[in-house]
Amino acid sequence: MNYKASLAALLLVVPAFAFADQTIADLKPNTQVTISGTVERIADEDTFILSDESGQIEVYLGPNLVPVPAGTAVTVTGIVDDGPTPEIYAGSLQTSDGQIFTFDRSYD
Repeated sequence: MNYKASLAALLLVVPAFAFADQTIADLKPNTQVTISGTVERIADEDTFILSDESGQIEVYLGPNLVPVPAGTAVTVTGIVDDGPTPEIYAGSLQTSDGQIFTFDRSYD
């Protein structure tokens, strides 16, 4: 891998680690987030509850199905909704073993 490709790969990875110390309790509405935790339970076919040491938050994947079972360690990237109940609209999910799922927002 050449120098430019290595640098580009590093720059793509660094933002994900910049949020490593962010917790669910720290999340603010209308912000892009990357947060790690455990799938506490599946709430619906397209929604699960993510938990970490600071609390829990609902993660919405719709209209996509939840691709992992409860108990799975995941990192979610998405946007925190500003509704009355905080919720993350996920754009992607990565499991601790490296599987990556991206979510289409098409409602056809």
